[in-house]
Amino acid sequence: MTVRRPILFFIPMLIPGIVPAQISFNFVKQDTVRQRLSLYKGNDTKREAALKQIFSDAGCGSSSLTEQVIPQKKQPNVICVLPGMTDQTIVVGAHFDHVDRGDGVVDNWSGASLLPSLFQGLATQPLKHTFVFVGFSGEEAGLLGSQFYVKQLSEPQRSKIEAMINLDTLGLGPTEVWLSQSDPRLTKLLNGLALNMRIPLSGMELNGFGESDEESFIREKVCTLVVHTLTPSTAHILHQSTDNASAVHFSDYFDTYRLLSAYLTVLDSQPVPAGHVCTAKPVSLLPSPRPRLVPGRHR
Repeated sequence: MTVRRPILFFIPMLIPGIVPAQISFNFVKQDTVRQRLSLYKGNDTKREAALKQIFSDAGCGSSSLTEQVIPQKKQPNVICVLPGMTDQTIVVGAHFDHVDRGDGVVDNWSGASLLPSLFQGLATQPLKHTFVFVGFSGEEAGLLGSQFYVKQLSEPQRSKIEAMINLDTLGLGPTEVWLSQSDPRLTKLLNGLALNMRIPLSGMELNGFGESDEESFIREKVCTLVVHTLTPSTAHILHQSTDNASAVHFSDYFDTYRLLSAYLTVLDSQPVPAGHVCTAKPVSLLPSPRPRLVPGRHR
């Protein structure tokens, strides 16, 4: 997550969603999730290579796994496509790059390393939607990877994206949703599933704190859901030496993984209501450009 001075608000989420009956969920083992999280070491080039290898190990074959070269950025986006019965698309994204201070385990290897596990859980069942998992490059440099990804899509391709799920800064505690950056339909479904699975979920606004890759999709009027775990008591960890493996609460992290894995399965089964319009942050209100972080000066 690209960070500036924190202004965070807690909002409890009490509206239940609708969870279809008799849907089976496939989860990878805890040890697998833990091992993939441990592969954060090295610079962003090594992290990109590690992410690509994890996707391959998870079963994303060479015909489905590609690198998208980003102008003015050494590391490419890593893209794994899981075809469904239609070309209606759900994008699941997380950036793998990090700032120089700290190891960037929370921000955001925690999100990137989950992508192959989420792919793996869906790959064993028939799907209505085509899922596109993207490890974005250059988020910390100004959303470079996600902006390029969206701009390279044709208008028909963008119109086929029913949802973009952004994962950023996981494992600091129980699962949170950035409500004003998230479409209420997507949020309600996640909340209903969390209640059903008895996994804690609440809303934590990060307005004024920073930005992440969902911005690139919101600008194109794509419905987004932003999942994170930041709170006022943990915000100081980002972009500091304290962003290391010891900052991750693995039980919370694995709960977030289980919730997201189940959510993608349920979301695949849900039709978009006729006439639905995304209401996350109206595009007309987006500041352009946002002030950017000067590392080490965001407190």
